[in-house]
Amino acid sequence: MKLTYDSRRNIAYIRLQEKGAQVETIRVSDALNVDIAPDGTIYGLELLNANEQLQADNGALVLVNEAIGERREIRL
Repeated sequence: MKLTYDSRRNIAYIRLQEKGAQVETIRVSDALNVDIAPDGTIYGLELLNANEQLQADNGALVLVNEAIGERREIRL
């Protein structure tokens, strides 16, 4: 999994796996697009207005690794 953020466009992309040749983008809402294969496999999520969707109260993206109890904050 990979999370990318474009601050110029305010778009984040959560890639769950590499895109195949026939990925279709489905617009779920004004703030969310989903890339999906014909077999239903989800390749990624595109978050529009990403800073509003990803920020915690302190203005940072919070990453939590629940397996080891690690918490990390990244400023957006």
